[in-house]
This record gives sequence, structure tokens and C-alpha cells, in this order.
Amino acid sequence: MKKLLARGRYLDLSETVVMGIINVTPDSFYTGSRYQGIEDAVKKAVEMYEEGAKILDIGGESSRPGADPVEPQEEIRRVVPVIKELRKLIPDCFISIDTYHPETAKAALDSGADIVNDITGLRNEKMMRLVYENNAGVILMHMKGTPKTMQNEPYYEDVVSEVKELLKANAEKAVEMGIPSESIVIDPGIGFGKRFEDNLEILRKLDIFKKLGYSVLIGHSRKSFIGYILDLPPEERLEGTLAVSAYCYLKNVEIIRVHDVREHIRLFKVLSALKN
Repeated sequence: MKKLLARGRYLDLSETVVMGIINVTPDSFYTGSRYQGIEDAVKKAVEMYEEGAKILDIGGESSRPGADPVEPQEEIRRVVPVIKELRKLIPDCFISIDTYHPETAKAALDSGADIVNDITGLRNEKMMRLVYENNAGVILMHMKGTPKTMQNEPYYEDVVSEVKELLKANAEKAVEMGIPSESIVIDPGIGFGKRFEDNLEILRKLDIFKKLGYSVLIGHSRKSFIGYILDLPPEERLEGTLAVSAYCYLKNVEIIRVHDVREHIRLFKVLSALKN
């Protein structure tokens, strides 16, 4: 049975779990996920937890294509009050901090976060040591370039092989540091320095990533490759997102990161009944 170990607690991953997205930002690509005030962000996060999200992913910097970076001090100002309040209101929930800044990760972990969701794949030695010293869970994502540059004509000879090998290498470094393999989740980074065809190829070959032995996270919610298929803006991509989520569930992906928790919990209840 797959489990995620984070700060001394285990999260059961025997069936796909939902991670809810809480962006405490003014510029995330999907307007429905932006929560600029602490009160609004906390209210939405509690709602997601009550709907069935097992992990709440709190971010203070947009990672949409072309996004400008945010200084850690500003990121901390946005996310720490939310994490502190959630830790008090829903102590059993797993809280993730979506950041690649060690300073922000430290402040979040000190405030009660359990997991570091690092879009740079734990390439920063300081971040890796921070995860190890805090017994935190960690999500290693693949990204080519930075959010500002990642969609400037990305190219791969073999996207699945290249992404897999980088994730494997980074995960092995984390294990060598002393981070338990059951604390590591890998994320191939849908939409992060990938072309339309790259995203589809990664999804078609999820089994290759599963064979690495780590839990897998897929973050596809309302992204542009779905918009390309449907010719629709982010606000109208729910059905397309649900289609990919159903596919991921049937492929035994451990975690999906989404904006719409209630709809996904209902979807998975039906799929679970059919599967079991």
C-alpha cells in the first residue's frame, strides 16, 4: 500500500487523493483560484478540506507561463498567515507549501506545513537539507527553464525519457541526503516547459513514471493543453480536466492537484464503485 510520510504522519495513497490549489496571488492563470485576502484563502481551503481534499497546496507566487518572480519576503507575507490559521482550524489536514525559495519553505514549515512542493525539483541543496531536517514530505517537479521562460520554444528528443531521468536523479539525491523514499513524490510537470504534444505523451506513458517506485502527482487542472483540445479558456475547462483526472485515477496516480475539489471527489466515488 502506497503512503506518503510527512512530518511523522502517513497519508494513505492506496487510491488517488485530491490536492486542492489555494493561490494567494493576484495573477494565477485561472481567475477562480486567486485569493488575495487571508480570510478568503482560509475560507476556501477549509471548504476544500470539507469537500474531501486530503492535501491543501498553498502558493504565494504564480508559476503560470511568463510570470514574474516574487521575492521570498512577499511570498512569506502572503502564505504564512494562511498556513497558521489552517493549522489551527483543521489540524488533521496535510498542508503543502508551493515554493522554490528555501526561505519561504522554512517559514511555512515553521508555521505548520507538512510538505514542500518544489517546481524546481529540489535542485537547491539548501532546500533539500531543509526538507531532510524537518522530516517533511516533498514533491519534486520537472520544469525546463523558469516560469518566465519555460514556454519559449521548449524542445525534447524524447520527452518521457528526459523527464524521467531527471526526476530519477533528483529523487536519488534526496534519498542519499537521508530523505525517505516514502516522503518523495515525483511530478512530471505538465505544462512546465512542455509543448502540447509533450504533455499528451507524458500522460500516455504514466506507467513509466510509476515504475520509478515513488508516488506520482499530476497537475493538469484547467491547463492550456486542455484548452487547446477544446478551444476554450481556463474558466470553461472543467470537463476536460475531469476527463484527464479520470484517466489518472484509472492509471493509479497517487495525487492529482486540482482547482475543483467537490467535482473530483464525486468523480472518484463513482470510479471507485466501478473499480472495486
